[in-house]
Parts: sequence; structure tokens; C-alpha cells
Amino acid sequence: RKQVSREYGSPQLSKKRAGAHQPVTDPVDYEEYVSSHPPGAEPGLLRQLLEFPSDDLELLLQERECATIEPPVPEEETSCLESGKKHAALWSLRYLRYSTTQTPHNSERQREKQKGLIKQTFELDEAAIDRQDEQDDSKRHSVSLDDTPRGSWASSIFDLKNSTPDALLPSVLERTAAEDMDCRNAENRQQCRHADLLGLYPAPDEDEAVERCAIPEVPKEHSGQRIMVKCLSLKFEIEIEPIFGSLALYDVREKKKISEDFHFDLNSDQMKSLLRPHSPHVAISTLARSTIFSITYPSPDIFLVIKLEKVLQQGDIGECCEPYMVMKESDSTKHKEKLEKLRAQAEQICTRLGRFRMPFAWTAIHLLNIVSSVGGLDRSDSDSDTERKGTWNERKKKGFERMSVGEDMCNFTNFRPATLTVTNFFKQEGDRLSDEDLYKFLADMRRPSSVLRRLRPVTAQLKIDISPAPEAPHYCLSPELLHVKPYPDPRVRPTKEVLEFPARYVYTPHTTYRNLLYVYPQSVNFSSRQGSVRNIAVKVQFMGGEDPSQAMPIIFGKSSCAEFYKEAYTPVIYHNKSPEFYEEVKMKIPANLTDNHHLLFTFYHISCQAKQNTPLETPVGYTWIPLMQHGRLRTGSFSLPVSVEKPPPSYSVLTPDVQLPGMKWVDNHKGVFNVEVKAASSVHTQDPHLDKFFTLVYVLEEYSFPFRLKDVIITEANVEAELKASMAALKGALLDTCVRFLHQLMSKLILLIVHPPVIAGQIVNLGRAAFEAMALLVNQIHKNLEGNQDHHGRNSLLSSYIHYCFHLPTTEPVSPPAGPPGLCQSWAMARPSSLLLSRSKSLSNSNPDLASTPATPDEEVQRIIGSKVGGSSSASERPCNRMSAFIETASILCPPSRQIAKKLLHEELVLQWVVSTSTVREASLQQAWFFFQLMVKSMSHHLFLSSRLDMPRRQRFPDRFVDDIAALVCAISADIASRYHKDVELVDRLNSSLAFFLNDLLSLMDRGFVFNLIRSYYKQINNKLHTAQSPSSLTALRMDFIRIVCSHEHYVTLNLPCATLSPPASPSPSTSSTTSQSSAFSCHVQDQGVVSMFELSVPFRQQHFLSGLLLAELSLILEPDGEGVFFLHKKAISALHSLLCSHDADPRYTDPQVRSHIAQLYLPLIPIVMETLAQLHDFTDTSPQRVRQASALVDDSDPDNGTISQSVAMAIAGSPLPHSKANPFTLPSAGRQCSALSTECSRMLLVCFLWVLKNTDAGLLERWVSDLSVPQINRLLDLLHLCLSCFEYKGKKALQRINSLTFKKSQDMKARLEEAILGTIGARQEMVRRCRGTTDALLVSASTCQKLEQESVVDGNLATEAALIALDTLEIIVKTVVMSELKESVLGGVLRVLLYSMAGNQSALFLQHCFSTQRALVYKFPEMLFEEDTELCADLCLRLLRHCSSSVSSVRSHASASLYLLMRQNFEIGNNFARVKMQVTMSLSSLVGTSTKFNEEHLDSPFPEQVQDLVFNLHMILTDTVKMKEHQQDPEMLIDLMYRIAKGYQNSPDLRLTWLQNMAGKHSERGNHAEAAHCLVHSAALVAEYLNMLEDCRYLPIGCVSFQSISSNVLEESAVSDDILSPEEEGICSGKYFSESGLVGLLEQAAASFNMAAMYEAINGVFCPICPIHEANRDFKKLASVHGKLFNKFNNVYNQRMFGTYFRVGFYGCRFGDLDEQEFVYKEPSITKLAEISHRLEEFYSERFGDEVVVIIKDSNPVDKNKLDPNKVYLQITYVEPFFDTYELKERITYFDKNYNLRTFMYCTPFTLDGRAHGDLHEQYKRKAILTTSHAFPYIKTRVNVIHKEEIILMPMEVAIEDMQKKTQELAFATHQDPADSKMLQMVLQGCVGTTVNQGPLEVAQVFLSEIPEDSKLFRHHNKLRLCFKDFTKRCEDALRKNKSLIGPDQKEYHRELERNYTKLREALFPLINRKIPQLYRPLPLPTTLTQSFSLFTLRGYLL
Repeated sequence: RKQVSREYGSPQLSKKRAGAHQPVTDPVDYEEYVSSHPPGAEPGLLRQLLEFPSDDLELLLQERECATIEPPVPEEETSCLESGKKHAALWSLRYLRYSTTQTPHNSERQREKQKGLIKQTFELDEAAIDRQDEQDDSKRHSVSLDDTPRGSWASSIFDLKNSTPDALLPSVLERTAAEDMDCRNAENRQQCRHADLLGLYPAPDEDEAVERCAIPEVPKEHSGQRIMVKCLSLKFEIEIEPIFGSLALYDVREKKKISEDFHFDLNSDQMKSLLRPHSPHVAISTLARSTIFSITYPSPDIFLVIKLEKVLQQGDIGECCEPYMVMKESDSTKHKEKLEKLRAQAEQICTRLGRFRMPFAWTAIHLLNIVSSVGGLDRSDSDSDTERKGTWNERKKKGFERMSVGEDMCNFTNFRPATLTVTNFFKQEGDRLSDEDLYKFLADMRRPSSVLRRLRPVTAQLKIDISPAPEAPHYCLSPELLHVKPYPDPRVRPTKEVLEFPARYVYTPHTTYRNLLYVYPQSVNFSSRQGSVRNIAVKVQFMGGEDPSQAMPIIFGKSSCAEFYKEAYTPVIYHNKSPEFYEEVKMKIPANLTDNHHLLFTFYHISCQAKQNTPLETPVGYTWIPLMQHGRLRTGSFSLPVSVEKPPPSYSVLTPDVQLPGMKWVDNHKGVFNVEVKAASSVHTQDPHLDKFFTLVYVLEEYSFPFRLKDVIITEANVEAELKASMAALKGALLDTCVRFLHQLMSKLILLIVHPPVIAGQIVNLGRAAFEAMALLVNQIHKNLEGNQDHHGRNSLLSSYIHYCFHLPTTEPVSPPAGPPGLCQSWAMARPSSLLLSRSKSLSNSNPDLASTPATPDEEVQRIIGSKVGGSSSASERPCNRMSAFIETASILCPPSRQIAKKLLHEELVLQWVVSTSTVREASLQQAWFFFQLMVKSMSHHLFLSSRLDMPRRQRFPDRFVDDIAALVCAISADIASRYHKDVELVDRLNSSLAFFLNDLLSLMDRGFVFNLIRSYYKQINNKLHTAQSPSSLTALRMDFIRIVCSHEHYVTLNLPCATLSPPASPSPSTSSTTSQSSAFSCHVQDQGVVSMFELSVPFRQQHFLSGLLLAELSLILEPDGEGVFFLHKKAISALHSLLCSHDADPRYTDPQVRSHIAQLYLPLIPIVMETLAQLHDFTDTSPQRVRQASALVDDSDPDNGTISQSVAMAIAGSPLPHSKANPFTLPSAGRQCSALSTECSRMLLVCFLWVLKNTDAGLLERWVSDLSVPQINRLLDLLHLCLSCFEYKGKKALQRINSLTFKKSQDMKARLEEAILGTIGARQEMVRRCRGTTDALLVSASTCQKLEQESVVDGNLATEAALIALDTLEIIVKTVVMSELKESVLGGVLRVLLYSMAGNQSALFLQHCFSTQRALVYKFPEMLFEEDTELCADLCLRLLRHCSSSVSSVRSHASASLYLLMRQNFEIGNNFARVKMQVTMSLSSLVGTSTKFNEEHLDSPFPEQVQDLVFNLHMILTDTVKMKEHQQDPEMLIDLMYRIAKGYQNSPDLRLTWLQNMAGKHSERGNHAEAAHCLVHSAALVAEYLNMLEDCRYLPIGCVSFQSISSNVLEESAVSDDILSPEEEGICSGKYFSESGLVGLLEQAAASFNMAAMYEAINGVFCPICPIHEANRDFKKLASVHGKLFNKFNNVYNQRMFGTYFRVGFYGCRFGDLDEQEFVYKEPSITKLAEISHRLEEFYSERFGDEVVVIIKDSNPVDKNKLDPNKVYLQITYVEPFFDTYELKERITYFDKNYNLRTFMYCTPFTLDGRAHGDLHEQYKRKAILTTSHAFPYIKTRVNVIHKEEIILMPMEVAIEDMQKKTQELAFATHQDPADSKMLQMVLQGCVGTTVNQGPLEVAQVFLSEIPEDSKLFRHHNKLRLCFKDFTKRCEDALRKNKSLIGPDQKEYHRELERNYTKLREALFPLINRKIPQLYRPLPLPTTLTQSFSLFTLRGYLL
């Protein structure tokens, strides 16, 4: 099956795409279909697929959780509240949990399901473990090459006959019929299968889950971050009287008190007893010493302020504090009398003035200091903290929190508890007691030079404990003193929760009853008042009427007193006529306030001294605040006049501002008393707009006309207008208040819609006004609380209202009879009157069509629907006429004369929405989700309450409502289509809201109708798509829409999975056509229908409406010519993936029969994916197992590039050379550029494809495959091949790598910080380094390992299941094509996929089944393997042999059995067995050379005798790899071994060629391109040698001699003699390289490698043999190409290049085995330093032998082996340079010449005769070592043996001569350099003529030339050195001259200095270099003696 011949546009598949573009098909009439196919006819499990379960909808009662033991209700209403209204009605879909909307398939859930997986056995992991074990064992010694035949180590290591065989497989070798074999294999394959394929695949992406919709949080009261403060003790230096304390929080920045006061009493019992007469009854609630504060907006400016008070006494505060500041209890003897006196005085004062207090002292604690100094607490340290972290309130709060950077630090939920001792208190100052003064003090406290610090403090010890509050503290009282659960024992001292006054708005609705009033008297000014008015106390009372007895006991007590009082007094400031106050009076006010309720303030002068006839308290003034005015609670700041006399009767209804006749006022009726009143109430809104609305609703409900509201009298005539105006005005209300009263507000608006009021016998329709008010309110909340929304833009406050609080009013609501209008909703919201949750008899007979006749739709709706025609009324009057229901209910609570109008909320909502216009319509569109949800909730409640659930769906709702819904959906779809590019965010929300709405309607309404709504949506979008500018965004919207609709929990049932597809002729199934078969569910599908089941045909899309839409969408998006669809790919594929995941996870669908019917809904996916094949990511390319470094080995321009031999076609897991025939599965590249799918999308699509294949009925698949053409089947095979490579197991190591990369990313910031610190030097650096060390060590922790283990288990199971599905499909294909004529063209493809699956990393389980299938295939079609083309046979042998060496015994057994049966069958057919033997042998060689995972230990197999010879040969080859495995990490040794093995095959050209190729591949991987090139040149020489023997062609090279110019080494490829191996012999030289084109291919690959090595000169030699071949073939194109390449390469010759660096490495030590005492020259990459190679080798051998064992010899002196430790190994590494004799240098001119074909190298070793390396000049000797290697560099390996070593020893004078010659050469080079380099020149000059040069030229001359040597042997050297110096001075002069010409004016002085130095040097040298040795100039008789003497002086000829 060739890739080229394939067609990708087959007619059957192209039909499918056409279907996707067709207009949306009319869906089947669902209800009709279901009713005509009763589910009773179906078998049990399938019955559930036919209809929704009868208990689908249920109404749950959820008890409202009450945080306190007693219900938080007003006392006067307790009785009526105990009637069971503590429940919320929750409408629920029982099966919703199966939908992805609420049960996401996230990773946690997936991991939970994956826990019990069986671990699959993979050789990859087993081998890794084996390798690890091997490394731990000590290495085996090497064996000499000579011990074994033909250089193999085989027989010495393994004894084949004596090795233990594996167990035999029963029945495998028996002969059975093909059918039986297939049945048995199929049965075996189905065992131990994983049912849920997608349970093994990563969970769907949460980001894509648009259908995800979390259940809202239950509404509850707001709570900020909570801290607990415990007051432990308060001690003063002296104890004389009781002291009382209070705590409160203040925010200095906001200038606001943010909590109420908490009062505590830490006095001793003795002190408390002093006050007992004043408070005889002490309530336990007032004994609290600990409190919990709530902080919503943590800020660094919050202070805990502690104020202390004492009993009032004579004297100002300063005087009263004096004793505490000066006296100490320890000085009791000194102050004994004084103390006694003070105590007696205190006792008297307490008796007389015990009721009154005076300010004493205060202090404050900066909370930030507590949090930051104690240090943040790790999350893990406190479970409760971490749990609290994610509470609803905390998350919700983030939405409206606006924190500054400083506030991030203020986390009050997460700090370590602290116990503080406060020692300094500041005394209170009588004139600075206001809150404004306190804020100044607190701001001052934070300054370092605080004024307060200079004041003398009141010393005391207050111990308090501050900690984060526990989650559910015991013994806690709410701010209303109710017992908060849990409260085990009421006698225990409680903790009080303190009410927070948040610094800014908190948007949380009230959910519990609260009605507290706080009164803050601030100041009074009696300075103008005459008389004794100085010690002023204000008595505050809450009056129920004007009689003094009507003071109500609702004022909370403080500490150690009664719980409630009738009055409260402010502290007294001594002798102050205009005092300031800081008192807080807290009251629990009644729910029902009347006009007579008021606050009464009485001012007293307190007489501190006990005088006769002077009363203790004298009233000096009165004032009051009436609390209710026009139905509103009066709060805020008041400046009140004070009356001198008691107020007159009926004063309470007036304010003190009214000038009453005959009353005397202080200061002429001016406002002299300032007071602030605050309320914390869920009853009183304190907002004029809300108050007015609630009051008017109340007036209507009570029918209490006329009613005065401020200046307006409300009557029946104007109430409608006023109410509408008040609803319109609601948008002006403060948002904070609207949110707090949201539930009441919504309930009232709904009430007005559902129960339109009847006024004067007329129904007043307020529906439109209420709808408008609701729309605007909801929109306002959404806009202002953006942070409070989920990803669908739903505000959590609103969604929790609908979910938990909304209910349909069941009867006419009646408010409390006695309440004023302001109470309208009061606490009712806390327990909204829920449904009477049994199907109430009074309501069940309510008929919605009883009263009014429906009017026809108005023109607008009629136009939208285009249905009914008739008389019409205007839109404005229509809402009044059209009531959905009118019910008469006999209720004892209602006036009998009044009728109650009742409408249905959903009908009214949809009507108002359809007819709404402008801003209201826009607002309702913005928040469409809210109205949709409200309608759905209303519809479901209505169905339940009116007992309509059992009715047929078509009769549940009236037609007019259905029409309105259609009109609404139509209008909204039009909005989406027209506004998608303008209002992106709005349309996105609107789209998903509509989808959710339709999803909900599927559970309530006629499903066929809902399908038509979906169709109408599709039509609107389709129409727009044709003209849209950016269709992709519209498609994305539509994709999201269908995904949400499809997330329905009964999605499968909605698709009619059991329906038989009707032929396209009948668009919707008629009763006759569907009942013509025995049931709706037929097991036998008509064959002509099979095709339409696998296509997006009309019948398919009609019957399976939703899945048809989804697949059509997917098909469209995957079209290759689509533009801008990249982001849509993931969207569409993940929608499908998510759906399939939900089927897999759904317990209803576990039965295989049910699953197969569900799979039928997705059958068109198979052809869709087949057509997408070209766009899928090509996993076969990227898999590291299959990719080879082939860039150097192949030239793209060669199309006929064949493999080395057939066996290497797909070496270990794919071809080592990219070759078209070898890998027929490369995917077509057409269309890849336009819209190729990403890796992730491709993987996801393929797993969905496999899911369908797995779950579809096999018979159905067979019938479908039988209709496919060959190209289509081939494409299916390609797809299976891709699936195998996609899901191939990667192994634990790969997973570990991926994980470490992820970890690395997360560590990035940390690392950066550490690097920043490490940039500095010091202790910090050391600390970080140490920390790093420990963290690195702990990197792979136990949990990570466990996670990795689990990940690999899951990955293994997924790989196995995917491969088994592919195997099942292959079996189906085989089964189908057996009977057809196409089997030849298909079976090869099937076998290739099978072979590919064997090649990958597969589990033992899969391989067993795979081998079974392979055996069956070979058994049934032997001719397929044993024809002329032996490629498949060789591939199969390769696979089987690899698995014969598996470390898993079952795999070995199966592979051996398969191999044996292959041989047996081949033998029985009678074909050439020798050829197959050759195939097996060559396959094995290839395998050994390329596989790093081959296990020779597991080779023993139970083979019969006739293949013993083959087995032995194979055994010999395989065991050659023992050493290779050992040296896997040692590249040089590995190449050496491969080289030896190749050498062993000198007489087997095919195998030698294979090994040379293997070596080339290895070199290329390591970047040794020169060596790779030489391997290829050797290969070419080998081929040329044999081609020459085969045929005599004059244009072909005559053999390896032709390549001698490239390398002298190549001669070793010459064939030894004809009799050793004849190329004509059967099966020899049969590889495709043994041909002209093969030779050219090898040479071109060699040229490519030389090019990468930058050895351009060698390329010429490579192309020389090619040109004659091209000339002979008249291939001028290729000739042009060759010359073009040569032209380019020759131009590159002049570029700067660097070739290798060479080192001599000596190995010493018996542990090296046959390396001992061997010396090599290593070729390393250019610029490799000695330290680098030294470190590399040391590290490698240390790993192998151990750190202590390896020693590096630092010098290059000769090594004496006797002095070495035998237990250690030694390495001597020396840098060497190429060495050339003088005659060679004449030929080696260029840089390339001097670096190519190198065989001699030199290194020098300095020494002295006394053993030191260096000495003085006259004692410095030098040893030159010249090494000769066995082969020239570069060679086919990077290290070559040294075969010859010569040493030359230079005497000191000779060393000096060399040094001077070198200096002179340097000078000459620097002088004549072009272009000139002045810096270089000056540097060299300085070194030569500088005065400070040690051992410089002058010193050398003085040592050696000052005297003529005594030894005549040295005369010649003396003279030579003298001449060197002459040359040297001449060069210096030249250099100075050159320098003068180069320098600028700035360097003239420097040059003069150089000249001076030169002159000095020359003068010093002159006498030395002009002294000649006279003996040398005497005429000598015989010149020969001179040479002899010369040879004596040079100690030459030291040979090794």
C-alpha cells in the first residue's frame, strides 16, 4: 500500500461534510415518537434509554439552618413563627448529578476512579529496573578478543544448551481451524478489559467546561475575618475599688468605630461585693470575659481600644488617678493609713453612687503589630484556618474588597495566638473624650515621638489573649444574646460575639432577624444654665408611651449586672457644664414600632457629696426623639433642644424642635444636646425609596385607606400611580440597602405580579412596573458587584435567592395586623413563607383556564411567531386582560367580599419580557439568566402545586405561554446574531443563558417544541454566518450553546438511541413505519441503513437531533480550509470528549449493550476523524524511540533512497533512515499548514474515536467496513497506526522528566530570588546554598514518587486499552476483507500496523494478544509473507527477535512461539529457508546495533532441532552486545566495540554495512560529523569493492582504492579474496545499497556529513566518483547539482574554521581489563580544554569503579606500573599536537592539510636531572614524545590506538635554542601580520626587550653565551644559539620600525621607552653574540666525523 496512490477525497466521506453544511434538519416529533413506542416493549436495561424516569422532578424541603439554639425572632411574634416555616423549597432534578453542569469530570474525581487499577507490565520499566541493578553490581571484566571465533564474545559468556528454558505455552503449537483460533483469540481479548476508556485519559479541561454551573452557596449572615480576644486579668498597684473595662475596634483611616462595645469585669469578688446592692441579680451573659470580633476590611490602621471606668467620686479624673500613679501595694507600710482611708472612702462612694460611672483610663493595641510580629502561620499548621479560607463569605467578600498593598499583610485569620500584657494606661482627659480626639490620639500613637509617651502613665497589668477565632466556638452568644450552636452547657461563662459595623459597604442580604438600636450621646452644653448644673449624667430610656411606667426593659446590661434594663446612664465628668460622652447604649427594639415609641433623655445633676436635704440626682433637663415618622425609623445625628421642664402630654408624636407653648428651654430652644442613633436592623431599611415602596405595598395588603404618607394622602384613587412611581424610584435607592433587603424586595415584586391588587373591584395590573423594577434592580446589582459573579456572569446573591429563597406565594399574603407600614416584610424574609409542600388540596384543583379567555398575541409577538391570526389588542392593554389564572380561594384570613386575582409568574414574566422595550429590555437582556431561572423555578413549582407533572407534556402549559416562549427565544436568538461583534461580553452571557434555559425546558416542556426552539436558534445564527465578518466567533457561540444543551442529564434519552433510522424519504417517522418492526429497538439494522448510521445523513440528524448537531458542528470546525478556527478545534473536540466522559462515568450506562446503543449516536465521528487524518498531529514523527539523527545520513533529493537491507526497513521501532517504503505511515502533508490540529486536540479526538470503536457493536462495524473502498480502509489503518503511536506508553522516566519540568517552572521565581542573594558574598550566601542542597535532595519526595507511580499505572492502562481497541478493529477489518477480492491490498497494511504495534513500548498483556493475532494472520495468509518481496518477513523477524530477548517471560514465550511457527510454516510451504535464515540474521544484527534496550540474558527459547544452527548463529550475534550494554554510557568504548563487531563481519558485506551504518548513526547523534562521514565513505568503498566484483563498469569506482584520496584508512575495506565470499551467493549483497544508486546515496550522505564537519576540501574527493556515474547516465541535472554544491563548498573554505583537539590517554590498572597499559589518541571537539576531558573521563570511570578507585596522573612522565596500587585504576591524559616532519610541511600548507589525515602527534615534558619538572636555565631539559597511531584521523572512530612511540631528549642549550627560535617566529609573525595589529606587536615587543622579563633573552644569552663551552660537543649548539640571537636582534629592530609607523602621538613616549630598552639589550648582547668559536672555523678534513659527533650529542632513538 503506497502513500502516493492513496486518495483522500472518497465520495462516501465527502458526503459527510456536505451534511454538515446543510440547513438544520427538522427534528423528530419527540413526544409523538415516545408515545407511539411504549417503553414496556423493550428489554429491561434498554428501557431506561427510552423515556425520562417518572421520578425525574422532585421538590425537596431543606430545613433552614439556624445558627442559634433559639430562633432569632421578635419576642412578640414567637408563637406565630413556630408554625413550621423554617423550610426552603428546593426544586430539584433527581438525576441532575449525572449532568456535567454540576458534577464536573475533574482531575480529583478521575484520580479517585483510577485508584484500583491493575499495573500493566512493560518491558520499558522492567528494563530500567534491570539496568539499575546492573549498575549497582560491579562491572564484568572484559574478555580478550582472540578467545572467541570471528571476534565474538559469545561462547565464553553463554552456554546455550545448559541454560534454563522458559515454560512452554499450552495449545499454541497445536493445529486448529482458523475460525476456532479467531473465536478463542476474541474471547481472550475481552478478558480483563477496562470498561471506561476515558476514565484512563486526563479529565476534560475545566476552562472549556462552559456548561459548568455550581450550586449557589446557602445565603447566610455576613461574617468577616474573626479574632478572639480573651481578657485574662487586670491588676493595679493598689486595689481599692472596682474598675470596669470595655473593648472596641476603631479604624483610624476610615475614622470609624467598627465594632460595638464589649464590656468586661475582672474585679475580685471582694470588689464586686461593694456594688451588690445596686445589681442584686447578675445574669450569666454579663459575666463574659472573651469576645469575638469580626473584621470585614482588614487594614493596618485598626486599633483595639480598651477603656476603663470607675465608680463616680468627688474630684476630677486627674485627682482620682493620682493614688494609682504614686502608690504601690508593696509600699503598704508607708501608705498603710492612706490606703485604709481610700478603701473606706471607696466603700462609701460605692454604696451611694454605685449606679454612676466616671471615665478613668484608656489604652490601645495596634492589631497589625500582633499579626506581623507573631509571624504568619503556615496553612498546614492550622486545619481550621485553612478550612475557613474558602468559605462563601470570604470568597464573596473579595468581589467588593478594595485592598491597598499594605492591607495584603493584614490577614487576621492566620496568625499565631499571642498573649499580651498591657502595662501603660493613659488617664482620660475630661475635655478630650470624643471619638475625634480618640482618632487623633491613635494616629499620634503610631509616631515614634508620641505625645502620649511623655505623659505619666497609670501603671497596671492587663493580660489579654488575641488569637484567630475557632470555626465553631463553644459557649458563644450572638449580639442579641442568643445561644450560638454548639452550646453544650448553659451554666458555663459565655463568649460574646460582637456586632461589626463594617468600615465600608457589605453587600449581603439579611437572612436572620436583627433589630438593634445604638444610641450615642455625644455632648451637651449647659454653660448658659444657671445654678448647680455641673456633674451631668444623661439617662436614656426607650419609651413605649408617655407614662414613666412605659419605659421598656430592652437596654442591654454591661458587665456583672442584669441582662436588660429600663434605663442607662452616661459616665459623669466632675464639675463640667458642657461634657462630652463616649457612651454606647445598645437596645433590642420591638419589631412593631408605633408613633408613640420614642427615646427619652433625662439630664441629671449628680450630687457627689452627701449633703443633707440634697437629693442624689436632680433632673435639670429633658429631650426626646420620636422613633417612627411617616412609617420610617428615625436614625442619624440629632442636635436637640433641651426642655427645662417635663414634657407635656402627647409630646411623643412631636419632635422637640416644635416650639410648644408654655415650655421653658435651655439656651433659648437651641440645639444643645448632640446625639447619634444607629440601627442594625433587618426590619427597617432606613432608605426613603425602599421605605415608601414597602409602605405602599403594606397599605394595599391591609387595604388601610386613606393613609397619610408624609404630605400625601394615599387613597384608592392614587395608590396605583404612587406605587408605580415608588417602583420606578427604587433605582435611586442605595445599593447597599437594596442588597440587604434583596430577598424582601424580590418577594414583594413577585407578589405584585402574581397577586395583582384588586382596588375598588378592579384588578390593578402592576406586572409591567414590577418587571421593570426587577430588571433594573438586578442589572444594577450585577454592574456594581462584578467581583461577585461566576464565569457565566451570574451574581451569587441573585442565584442563591432563586435557588433557596424564591417561592410562589400560595395564598393571598396577610401581613401582621398590628404592624405599621414600615414593617411590611420585616423578618419574614428570614423565613420566606415557603410552599405548603404537600400537594395541597386547596390548590390542586386550580384550573388556569377557568376565568379569562385568552386574547390573541399583539402584532409584535404575532410577527415573531408568525402563527395565529385574529383580532388583536394593543400591547399596553394586553397585560391587563391576559391573566393566566384567576382563583377564588376561601381563606379565613381574607375579607370575604374581596376576590384575589392570581397570575402565574412565568407566564407574566415571559409576556412582559417579550413586550418590553428600550432600557428595560436591555436590562433584562443583560441579566437574562436571572429571568430564565426565575421562569424555570416558577414553572416547576407551578407543575408541582397544580399536580400537572403526571399530565402529558403538551398539556402542561397553555398555548399562549408556549407561543410567548417561542417569540422570546426567537427574539433573543436574533439579538445574539445581530450583536455578537458589538457587545461581546453581553452576547456571550446571553448565549449561555439561553442554552441553560432550553436545557431546563427539556425537563419541563414538550421536548419536540424545545428541539424546534434550538432549530430556530440555529437558523438565526446560520443566516448571519453567511454574511458575518468573523464567522469563527459566531461558531464559537453556537458551539458553547450546543455544549450546554447537550449537558442535559438525559441527553442520551433525548437522542432516541434506540430508534431505527428511517430512510431519508420520510423526514419524520410515521406510526406505521416505526411499528412495522417488532419494537422501537431492533437488533437487526437494515444493511442499506448502515451507511446512513455512519454519516450525518438526514435520518441520523432527525432521530439523533442533539448528537447530530454536535457532530455537524465538529465536522464543520475540522474542515481543513476553515479560516481562523484554531481556537475552535479545542472547543469542539473537548465538548465531545466531555460528553463521552459523562457516559463513561454514568452508572446508568455501564451495561455493554446500553453502551453500544449510546455509541450509535456517535458513529459519524469515525468517518469525520478519517477525513481529518491529514490535519492530525503526526505522533510518529516526534516519538524519541522512532526518530534517528538522520540529517547527515540522507539527502532529500534522492527519492530512491533504499534501506541497507530489507531487515533494517523498520529497525527497532522505525527506520534508522527516513525511507518511504520503510515507513508507509507518514501522514499526508496536504492541508497541514492551514489548520493542523495541536497535539492536545489530536490526542483528544483520537481518544474519542477509540471510544466509539470500543463501544460500537462489532457486527455493525463489520457491515460498515465491508462497504468501504480500499483507500478508505487504508485510511482507517493509518488512523489506527496513529492511535498506537499517540497513546504509546512513555515509561516512568519520561513521566518523571515531564514532572520535573513542571516543578522547575514553579520553582523559577524562588530560584531567581536565590540567585539574587547568591550574587553577594557572605553568610547569607552560604545559608541559601545549604538550603538549596537540602531542598534538592528532598525534591523527589515520597508523595511525588507515589503520584508518579500512579501516573505510570494509568498511562500503562490507557496505552494497553488503546492498543487492544486498535487490535479489535484490525481483527474486524481482517474478518471483513477475507471474503472480498481486496484482501491482498489490505492485509499488508493490517500486518504493518500490527508490526508497528509490536515495535512500540507495549504491555505484556497486549503483546500476548498481539502475537495471537499475528499467528492467526500468518496461519491464514502465509503467502503474504513468503512471496518474493521479503520486506514484511524481515520486519516480522525483527519484531519477534526483539521480543525473544524481552525481560518478561510471557512475552518471550509468545515471541518464541511465533518465531518458531513462522519457521515451521515457511518450511512447510517449501520456500527457500536459507533466505529466511539470512533475513533473521540480518534483522538481528540491525537490532543489536541500534537498540539500547536489547536484553541478551533472556534469549533462551524452546526451538526444535531443525533451527538449532540458526539459533546458534543468532546467539553468537546477540552476545556480541554484552560489552555494548556494559559500555552504553562510554561513547568511545561503545564505538570501539561496534568497530570490532563490524570487523568480525569483514567477510559478510551486508552485515558489515549494517554495522558501519549503525556507527554512522551513533556518531551523528553525538555530533561527530567527520567520523560519520568516514563511516559512510567506508560503506561506499565496501559497496564499490563488491560492485566491482559483480559487474565490470568502467564508470564505476574500481574498488576502495578509488577512495584513497579521501582517507588512507579506506583500504581496509578491500575484499580479501573471491573464495571467501562470492557476491553471487544466494541472499548475499541483496541490500539496496549494493547498487549504483545505493553507492551514490552513500556518497551524498558522506558529503552532507563532511559539510556539517566543515571539511569542505574532502567533499571534492567524495564527489569525484559520483560524477562519472551521472555522466554515464546523462543525468545533467544531478551533475549541475554536484558542481553547484562544490562551488559553494569551495567558497566556504576561506571561512574561519576550527577542527578537533587531540589528547593522549593512557589506561593503567588490571580492572580496565584489555584496556590496561593501552594508549590512545582521543579526538575531541575543537577548543576542548584538558580539564574538560579529564573531568569527563574521571567522572565516567568513577561512576563505574567508584570514586576512591580512579586516580588521574597529573604529569606526563613515563608511568612505572610497579609503583601503582593494584586495587586502583589510573588515567594519564596529555594534550598532544599534530607533528610533521620538515618534508611533510612542504605539502601540508593549509589549515585543513594540517588537520586531516593525521597519524603522528607530539607532546613535550620538561624535566631536570634531579627529578624536578622545572629548574634554572642551565639545568632545564625537555623530553619530546612522538606518537604514531594505527589509523589516520579522522577515522570511523574517535579514539585510535598508539602503535609506536619515539622519544627525543633536548639538552638545556637545545631547549634555549627552541625558545629563541619560537620568540623570533612570534616577532616575525607580529611584524608582518596583515592587517597590522599594533597591540599584538607591542605585546610581543615588550616581552622581548622589556627590562623586567625574567628568564628573558638577555638572561638566556648570559647563561649560555658568556663563556665558550668546555665540551667540544656543545660547540655547534653554542654557535646555533649565537646565530639565533643575531636573527632575534634583527627582528626586534624590524618590529620597532614597524611599531613606529603604527603608533599615534599619544604613544610616542612609550615607543621611545621601547627603543631605549632595545638599545640597552643590543649593547648587552653585542659582546656575547660576536664571540666566535675558532675551532668551528678550522678546515676539517672529513665532514662525516662531524655528522657522527653531532648524532652523539643528540640523544635520539629511544623506542618503546
